[in-house]
Amino acid sequence: MNIAFLASGYRMAGMAEPAFDSSLDWGVRWAVTLFLENKFYLLFSFLFGYSFTLQLDSAVRQRRPFVPMFLRRLSGLFLLGLAHAVLLFPGDILTTYAAVGLALLVLRRIKPRTAVLLAAGLTALLALGFVLLAVLAMTGLDLSGTVSDTTAEAAKSDAALGGSAWQIISEHVRKLSLIIVFRVLFQGPAVLAACLIGLAVGKLAAFNDLSAHTATLRRLQWIGFTAGLAGSFFYTLSAWNGTVHKFWGEAVDLVTAPLLAAAYAATFLRLLPHMPRIGRALAAPGRMALSNYLAQSLICALIFTGYGLALVDRVSPPVEVLIALGIFAAQVLYSHWWLKRHRYGPVEWLLRYLTYWRKPGSARRAGSSA
Repeated sequence: MNIAFLASGYRMAGMAEPAFDSSLDWGVRWAVTLFLENKFYLLFSFLFGYSFTLQLDSAVRQRRPFVPMFLRRLSGLFLLGLAHAVLLFPGDILTTYAAVGLALLVLRRIKPRTAVLLAAGLTALLALGFVLLAVLAMTGLDLSGTVSDTTAEAAKSDAALGGSAWQIISEHVRKLSLIIVFRVLFQGPAVLAACLIGLAVGKLAAFNDLSAHTATLRRLQWIGFTAGLAGSFFYTLSAWNGTVHKFWGEAVDLVTAPLLAAAYAATFLRLLPHMPRIGRALAAPGRMALSNYLAQSLICALIFTGYGLALVDRVSPPVEVLIALGIFAAQVLYSHWWLKRHRYGPVEWLLRYLTYWRKPGSARRAGSSA
């Protein structure tokens, strides 16, 4: 999902790369938007909320004071995200998770039903916010500068990203100043809503016995792959048709993207027990998700910016997808190699050190679990 934004100043500005206008280029853009955009960060956010309940339970079992420990974890996550945003990718989501984690801390005693209702309310309010923006745009008010650059600014962004380290960092800071309002008003609450669903699922211990929830998973698939895909198709149509249409598309996508994300999750949960080899292959990069996320940005920065090859806006969307698949395949192999020698991924080790304020065991223990 992120590679297009790492590879192009135009895509980061909300526009298609002008150098790539073939049918294949547009087909890839549409496929990524339809099936991936705004779906997988919701899954990651769901898991962030779910893992919050696991950390709460672990602190109780170990009789550790949870609040100071979790605050240290959020501080470490925020610092990692800030460095990531400034140095590598202003689209970083770790800082958002750090902020949302504070809300989870406040709401940690919330009942599952209340958490679900609050998530639904947040989603509805966000959708209404984009409807309002669409209506304002229809009155003639120019809102494009609040969410994206102009074509001229995108070209300047390309030049900066292909320049020196200082130019790259300055461009990242400029981008952050443009998108911070969007992050606070829209993405942050959307992430919180997904985290609250994860929190509710964790409190209900729904994953402890998946066989008892087969009917629910099946319903999530039916609803998600119908309403979710329909909404995503509308969003995809609107994403490339001007500001007014884009806001309407965002409003619909905010409501339906969680449904499609839930359908993906339900499909994974139903299929993976029957595909143990694939499950084992994905488990290792999953245990190193934070390290791999940051490494992807670093590798792409070395390919596309002046840190390395400076191929910004010189790679077509289909080739970007191939590069992304190649990077992930390499990370699967690397994650297995690393975890045979270490108990945690490198960044996971650092975050764990900051969380517990002591050095974790770096060597993998025989028989230890994920």
